[in-house]
Amino acid sequence: MFGQTRQRNIWSFIADDIAQAVGRGFVVRQRLKVSGGSINSTFKVDDGTTSFLVKLNSLESKPLFDAEREGLGLLRRAGAALRVPEVVSVGSAQDRAWLVLEYIPLRPATDDSAAKLGAAMADVHRCVWDQYGWDRDNAIGSTPQINTRTARWDRFFCEHRLAYQLKLAEKNRLDIALLRKGELVLQEASQLLDGYQPAPSLLHGDLWSGNQAVDQHGEAVLFDPAVYYGDRECDLAMTRLFGGIPDAFLRAYHDAYPIDPGFERRMHLYNLYHLLNHANMFGGGYVRQSEKVMDRILMAA
Repeated sequence: MFGQTRQRNIWSFIADDIAQAVGRGFVVRQRLKVSGGSINSTFKVDDGTTSFLVKLNSLESKPLFDAEREGLGLLRRAGAALRVPEVVSVGSAQDRAWLVLEYIPLRPATDDSAAKLGAAMADVHRCVWDQYGWDRDNAIGSTPQINTRTARWDRFFCEHRLAYQLKLAEKNRLDIALLRKGELVLQEASQLLDGYQPAPSLLHGDLWSGNQAVDQHGEAVLFDPAVYYGDRECDLAMTRLFGGIPDAFLRAYHDAYPIDPGFERRMHLYNLYHLLNHANMFGGGYVRQSEKVMDRILMAA
């Protein structure tokens, strides 16, 4: 019996899981690989009637898929005027885990959709908690993201964001100059954020251009979150990091929820977290880019 189960195609397990979730029979008639993600294998599947998006990874990824499901639910319940994919199911079989989402045909963002997203994110950020972090850890890319509840923002960001990435950088034997500058930046971050207690806002957590788009009706769509509760400027900063999100986003956001003084200085500090994460995942030019941002932070001290 065990041997027979092992021989069963993983897609038959996924089809059964979808069928149970939607309350009708489902057989995968077509399966197309979807590009764009570097962490999971992503597919569009359909039975000739309905399409779904399936993220597939190793069995060890199931807790991360569970966290993504919860994060998408938080964003959806924020009540903002944006579209967040519905979660159909999370499951596992054999040595694989999967997350099934509604399939949304997507188009690239425009100035109009960026403005809609900016106004909507202001509403998302008005959803606040009593502490920084979350009640579970998740991931930023393929890296664990530690969300231990913390009462002070400076401690949360310095310990669970910058210091954690610097420890990974040391473990990964990245450039010694980066590690030395990192220690100095960590001291500067502690001073810069000392006494700064922004509202613990619900954050998308990974708000770059690749995680937002427009549906067929022109509605802004948000997906692939790494949610936690923190300074809303962390989301705003990331929209400036890798490009691709029109300036209309920040203008509309500021009109709906004015940005605090000092954002420009904190922005580089917050984006360093993502640059260090990319350096730890991919190395190469991200190491140099991280060092350049560190130099900029230290020169402004």
